[in-house]
Formats: sequence, structure tokens, C-alpha cells
Amino acid sequence: MNDMTATNLKSAFGGESMAHMRYLQWGAFATKEGYPNVGNLFQAVAYAEQVHAANHFRELKNEVGEASVTAGAGFGMTTTSENLQGAIDGENYEVEQMYPAFMAVAELQNEKGSMRSFHYAIEAEKTHAELFAKAKEAVDSKVDFQEDTVHVCDVCGYTLTGALEDNCPVCKVKVEMFTTFTTEK
Repeated sequence: MNDMTATNLKSAFGGESMAHMRYLQWGAFATKEGYPNVGNLFQAVAYAEQVHAANHFRELKNEVGEASVTAGAGFGMTTTSENLQGAIDGENYEVEQMYPAFMAVAELQNEKGSMRSFHYAIEAEKTHAELFAKAKEAVDSKVDFQEDTVHVCDVCGYTLTGALEDNCPVCKVKVEMFTTFTTEK
């Protein structure tokens, strides 16, 4: 694997891993603040970020050894609204800047597996930003996010609420390959 693509995969792995843990923390806090559906959304998207990290890690299977990973990440625990804004900002950064640059390098270096992994992530991150924006709108109106069920594709991390489609629109797997997160009543 070309060094630049490997470096980008390692950075993406680090960022996705941190997002996974950050969203678990923010989700637990949202539930404590009285927004259990927002907490469930954070938990579901945390799982999607884990899917992305795992995909990136698999692409790095032949890159053995120590690595220092630089990955941008937000820190801190504020209000649920502010945590949602942090999530929106992070997802938009990945969609608008990070993954397009990583994909361009992978394409230039003809790293097809890395291109697929980055493509899966960027498409899923778009859905995450949209869902977090809807959740923030609800929280800013002092109500919980309307959706209590969130589905995540186990292959690419695509995330949706409502009825499952026949196939994942990103990676085309069947609905049996989705994990469903439901708010505990």
C-alpha cells in the first residue's frame, strides 16, 4: 500500500474510533438529560463509526508495526444541544474536507479497497449529519428526537430511521445486514 493512503487510513481509523467513544459518552449524557431518543441516535451512530473504523483497519491488514495517528476530534461534555452541534460539525468536516481528500489520494494511488472504505464512510457520514441536525432541532425546541428506532448497515455504516429499504443504498446489502437500535421504554 502506498504510504500516503496508509497514513490517511490510519488517521481515519483514529478519528472514527474517537467518534465512536465520544458518541457513546454524549449518548449516555443525552439520556440522563431526558432525551432518550437522542441517546439512542448517538449509540447507533457510534456503532456506525465502529463499522467505519473496522473497514479502515481491515484495509490496513498488511501495515504492521507502530504508528502515531493524528486525528481531529472534539472533546468535552457540554449540553446535549452543544454536543449535537459538535457531532454535526465533525460529520460535516468528514464529508466536506477529510474524506474527499483521502478519496482523491487513494484514487490517484489506485488503492481500490481504500477508495471503497472511504466511499462507504463519506456516504454514511452524510446521513449522520442530517440525523444529528434533526435531533438538535428537536432538543433546541425542548423536546426529544422523534425517532426511537435507528438502523445501521453492518457493512458500510449507512444510517436511517423509519422503515428499512430492500437494499442498503450505499453498499447494496440486504436488510438482514442492518443492526437496529431502539430506545428502551
